[in-house]
Amino acid sequence: MLDMGQFIIHNDFPGDFTLVSNYFLDTYMPQANGEFVKIYLWLLRSASVSGTALELSSIADIFNCTENDVLRALKYWKNTGVLDVTFDGRGNLKELRLCSLTGGAKAAPARPNTAPTAKALSPAVPEAAASREKVQPSGQKALSPDKVKELSGREDVIELLFIAEQYLGKTLTPTEINKLLYFYEELHFSKDLMEYLIEYCVSKGSRSIRYIETVALAWAEQKITTVEQAKQETNTYNRNFFAILKAFGIKNRNPVDEEIRYMNLWLNEYAFTLDVISAACSRTVIATGQPNFAYADSILHNWQKKGVKHLSDIDKLDEDRRQQKAAKAENSAARPKPAPSKNKFNNFHQRTYNVDELEKQLLK
Repeated sequence: MLDMGQFIIHNDFPGDFTLVSNYFLDTYMPQANGEFVKIYLWLLRSASVSGTALELSSIADIFNCTENDVLRALKYWKNTGVLDVTFDGRGNLKELRLCSLTGGAKAAPARPNTAPTAKALSPAVPEAAASREKVQPSGQKALSPDKVKELSGREDVIELLFIAEQYLGKTLTPTEINKLLYFYEELHFSKDLMEYLIEYCVSKGSRSIRYIETVALAWAEQKITTVEQAKQETNTYNRNFFAILKAFGIKNRNPVDEEIRYMNLWLNEYAFTLDVISAACSRTVIATGQPNFAYADSILHNWQKKGVKHLSDIDKLDEDRRQQKAAKAENSAARPKPAPSKNKFNNFHQRTYNVDELEKQLLK
């Protein structure tokens, strides 16, 4: 018999250890509230032994929040399909099961500490692009359950969701369905454009709904409504990306997600031309001996703050820097050196002796 407020937690994991799925990290964590993520990770640790009894009040005390806050987190994860929650007839939490996530998504790459808004994104940018502060994509609202139910009954939507599952290689979660239907209903993407959107993202090596969402928002910002427009836009950015890779000396491979985020930042947020970006890439390789996107970003960010638009602006900055260094060196050389300070030995009063008188005294 459970005490009031207690519930049993189970897991579907294959061993007695704390397991954090890469699929969870790639697909669910980036778009979730940070407090919800912390509660989920704590539940993972608590469920290392299946059948453990927990209390809402204890969890609330650990995270310095209310029991309702904990319940909101549990309901959120239930809606995403990450866990299953069972309530009794009076609405009390009875059991909680952490589901095994086997979406097969690869681990997310390291990211720059920046992420631009959807307006700054290119169609090729992956799930969370770069800017000086990490932000969530703006302007998106989830569809209501009634709206999702209505749309899911349409023949073209049924076909669209089936195609999406074939491309992604898995059964769609409620969250993924909601997002795809949002693109279809609110962004007014046609079925053909939706199909190309998913195909394009998968071709870039990502099946993450976060990736698909960011690309979709970027296309909407670019007012792309047809497959032809989307192909033209992506081809343009792909050519720019490969030109930047070449400036780094990188050949015979596609850019990875982190590199795409940086390049999109330089092309869109900073609005630099390829020749300016290439100059930063060359300086990076000279300074570090390797292609370093973070180092190049520090150069370009500094140039952006100084109002660089063309290569001539960079030459002027270099000349100003040379003049400043020369003036500093000249001032340092012209500055008089301080007189050496007297030590205690030099301050001692020195005696004077008459050598002839001393010699006479010794002879006597």
